Amino acid sequence: MKIAHTFAELDAALKDMRRDGASLGFVPTMGALHSGHLSLLETTRSKAEKVTVSIFVNPTQFGPKEDYRVYPRVPEKDCELLEREGVALVFLPTAEQMYPAGSPLVTVDPGPVGNEFEGRSRPGHFRGVLTVVAKLLHLVQPNVAVFGQKDAQQLFLIRRMVADLNFPVEIVESATVREADGLAMSSRNAYLKAAERHKATVLYRALSEGKRLFESGLRSLDDIHAAMREAARSVEEFELDYATAVGESDFVEKDPLPQEARLIIAGKLGSVRLIDNLPLRMG
Repeated sequence: MKIAHTFAELDAALKDMRRDGASLGFVPTMGALHSGHLSLLETTRSKAEKVTVSIFVNPTQFGPKEDYRVYPRVPEKDCELLEREGVALVFLPTAEQMYPAGSPLVTVDPGPVGNEFEGRSRPGHFRGVLTVVAKLLHLVQPNVAVFGQKDAQQLFLIRRMVADLNFPVEIVESATVREADGLAMSSRNAYLKAAERHKATVLYRALSEGKRLFESGLRSLDDIHAAMREAARSVEEFELDYATAVGESDFVEKDPLPQEARLIIAGKLGSVRLIDNLPLRMG
């Protein structure tokens, strides 16, 4: 496995990989890898012959009061895991390499959806996400890039960016990986205190209640709102931000809900912000 730290090293390694005409799959990450990331790698291997992974904690997607400086960073452990998984190349740049002039002057506008839900609670977050993803896709130029379904709004916006700006890459989603009790795997789960860990399943319980009602035939957005909020209130310490449903095609709230929708929820438990979602399908 090769490790590239600079653009020049990345370019040289990619040229070597492409000499035999192999298809290239790409998984961008912020490191602190877990079983959810391994699922992304499995999906990527099914779509491409060689796999490249980036590990970069992107400062431009963190707000001033968020956890950029303390976000878990274990690059040596991550690289050992990726080598065991048969990854061909890891791109491990510094912030100075990615943003040599500091914060970029030209960025990707996430549009109106980028200002809702996570974007409303984390102003500028999706501008930072889309800008770094655009840079990475340009640098790696993969045939396929794989993203996790857990970050549903992020995935929606990346798909729209790629479609609207004609990026020559296929975006593939990989299903959310959950713990046995339903908690979606996330690097931020490591921040949860022991007493908080069990309570964090409140997100999945609220989503499951919304899904149960949808599958029973209920289409009222207000009623599903209310049921999810009621379930979220079962854990007093959980500070709910939003719990709602959006259409799959546009990530906009609709009443009544369409046949294909997605439940989304977010909030804080202690100091840890948690998000989750579930797809809804009928017919």
